[in-house]
Amino acid sequence: MEIQPEYNEYRISVPEEFENVFTHFYFAENISENPVTKTLLPTYQTILLFCFGENATMSTREKTIVEVAQCMVFGPVRQAFDYTLPAGCSILVASFKDDAFFRFFGKVSIEQSIKHPDDLLEENCFTDLWHQLTTLHSPTAQVNHILEFCRPYLQQQDTTSELLSNFENDLLNPIKVIAQQTHQTERNIQRKQKEQFGYSLKELTRYNRFLKAIKIIEEETGKQNKVRWFTIIDECGYYDQSQLIHDFRHFINISPAQYLKFQQEICNPKSE
Repeated sequence: MEIQPEYNEYRISVPEEFENVFTHFYFAENISENPVTKTLLPTYQTILLFCFGENATMSTREKTIVEVAQCMVFGPVRQAFDYTLPAGCSILVASFKDDAFFRFFGKVSIEQSIKHPDDLLEENCFTDLWHQLTTLHSPTAQVNHILEFCRPYLQQQDTTSELLSNFENDLLNPIKVIAQQTHQTERNIQRKQKEQFGYSLKELTRYNRFLKAIKIIEEETGKQNKVRWFTIIDECGYYDQSQLIHDFRHFINISPAQYLKFQQEICNPKSE
């Protein structure tokens, strides 16, 4: 007889039609008798979280405890936070990609706050959606229902945002290049990046450097190799070890060595 895991978690991919809206959905359930606490790495994405069964809780770096009864929105997620699933709790999380939150909710700001989405819209549509989701019996069916719910409300991505989303040349400054392509000022491109994506290009560059370091650590530990910190410093473009440590403390409030020690307790949504 196969023994079922007491804590179950997995990613759910989205259809091609929605790939510029959501990076993925994440499902987790705690069917043990004890609460399970995990740490979520920063993603620089805005997340929409639905909670079923017992209420989940989130703990910010400032030790503020937030109880999630039905659903909430939070982001862009700039720093790690802890979340706890009590016994009998499950969550379904949608991660908005690039400017997709702006395209769905419009000009509403939730930066560094946790709110029920109905509070943003001044309507009860997400409470109604949560009740509809409780009648569905699989996370995949719930994801499909959410996608159909979103479809009528999504605005088309404008040209500037599309260029920002798809810019891949690390050797060029996207703000300068896109300003020239679209005959706009660099200041206007920077403003649109901050307003519609929720973060500046400078923030994103620093985050991607940190994320590259995390990826190398995960690859090396996966191969059971010793992590060579000075190789990571060199490959990721850090000046020295102190700058690497500073980034780890900024994003996840622990040192690189502590991350290595607690890696199994940390959820990295960017990993496949």
